[in-house]
Amino acid sequence: MRVLWELRLTDVFDVTIVTLLLWTLIAWVRQTRARFAVAGLGIVFGLYLVADQMGLQLTVWLLRGFFAAAALVLVVIFQDELRRLFERIAIAGLGRRRPRPGPDVLTQVADSLERFAQQRTGALVVIPGRDPLERYLEGGVHLRGYMSPTLLESLFDVNSSGHDGAVVLEGNQISRFAVHLPLSDDIDAVGRGGTRHAAALGLAERTDALCLVVSEERGVLSAARDGVIREIDGAELRSLLGRYIRDSNPPRHRAGSLPWMRAVPARWPEGVLAGALAIALWAALVPEQNDVHLAFSVPVQFVNLPRGLDVASVDPPEVRITLSGPHREVTRANSANVRVEVDFETMREGQQLIEISSQQVEHPDSLRVVTVVPELVRVRLHTPKEPS
Repeated sequence: MRVLWELRLTDVFDVTIVTLLLWTLIAWVRQTRARFAVAGLGIVFGLYLVADQMGLQLTVWLLRGFFAAAALVLVVIFQDELRRLFERIAIAGLGRRRPRPGPDVLTQVADSLERFAQQRTGALVVIPGRDPLERYLEGGVHLRGYMSPTLLESLFDVNSSGHDGAVVLEGNQISRFAVHLPLSDDIDAVGRGGTRHAAALGLAERTDALCLVVSEERGVLSAARDGVIREIDGAELRSLLGRYIRDSNPPRHRAGSLPWMRAVPARWPEGVLAGALAIALWAALVPEQNDVHLAFSVPVQFVNLPRGLDVASVDPPEVRITLSGPHREVTRANSANVRVEVDFETMREGQQLIEISSQQVEHPDSLRVVTVVPELVRVRLHTPKEPS
């Protein structure tokens, strides 16, 4: 197997691309409910690699069928998570950005929600991140009105027909109100919260949106993000709003502000793991795709020896065979599956030169003969003396 310092430039690019893909996959898995399923698949894949290296053909065949079935099952079970992953990749690749609320708008939102908490006015405000929300939003009324405390208060007034729904804030505008969100099934996480809390957590489980809730019964502020909901106070609300907007919509031209560079400090453990896995996969799989050479000595064997004749001498008794093929197959070559056979059916008594060609070398079909040294073997046949 090739060692790491034999990496070519194309191999470096290959490993780098796989590292980035694995880095993205690991970060995604850690944020979804697919983590245990993927971990189990990783263990089974490790077993597959071991079985393949050991030549356990039946085990390898069964595991290949398992992976084919598992791929279909995972696509069905985790279709929402996979769709979200591909949407994020598309958004990152296309450079799409949502408009960011200004500092004054964030202050107005924080002030309004604190006042709602004091007055025990129920409210649910959604601030989108980078993920598309359209397929999770049901009903509602499109507004496109500029955010103001008065507008927000009128939308959540108990006499308003849409006060039980959510308000979606995009940039400095309220784009939609009276919206229904998907409900979370995690009853323990919702705790003492009601339908608004279940809706906030449901959207936070499926997207990177920030959902802010005011409890009508208890007058408590809560925030749901990244599949977690918790109670907060006014100071935490302001800090959370500022940090969330910075994280989800970073400025374009800030020095060193490329997205992948900003993600490195927070995601470096996943990056290290992804790099190690990429190198391990390269070492285990890629060299097997490149032909390697192996030379070893094989004794010359005789078949169809004429009756009454015997082999007196063979010079040399062995020839050196060089085989070429995939690394795994070459290393399995041995005297049991590689032979040099010479047909003596037409031979006569005496000394003669026999040409050894690649056609006379029996070997696995996946390998080919590169050289045979020497190409001529001196053989002497004689009639054995009968005992007196």
